[in-house]
Amino acid sequence: MSGHRIERINEQIKKELAVLVPQLKDPRIPHFLSVTEVKTSADLKTARVYVSIMDSNESDVIKGLNSSAGHLRSLLASNLKLRYTPMLDFHVDNSIKYGMEIDRKLSELRLDKDNEQ
Repeated sequence: MSGHRIERINEQIKKELAVLVPQLKDPRIPHFLSVTEVKTSADLKTARVYVSIMDSNESDVIKGLNSSAGHLRSLLASNLKLRYTPMLDFHVDNSIKYGMEIDRKLSELRLDKDNEQ
């Protein structure tokens, strides 16, 4: 299957999930959650969905999302025109937290350097 087609499907799934996930009624899932990336397998059977979670217990949120995966998959099937709708597997994306931590450390280094001069 063409790499460009997979990329388009990944983007479609990402956009749909960004709208659908905040509508879930599970108390474990916060309303402020970002879908950062979707990686669909070449056969369209599975999709790894990466989410960024800021101020919640990550393991509870992932459990909530994985328990809602079947419902989300059925909603995706009605919104996307695909022969197969992939099974969703949610994972935490720590890249935003990591970037914020690096930025904080760089700011501290700048302050230390300014205080020395």
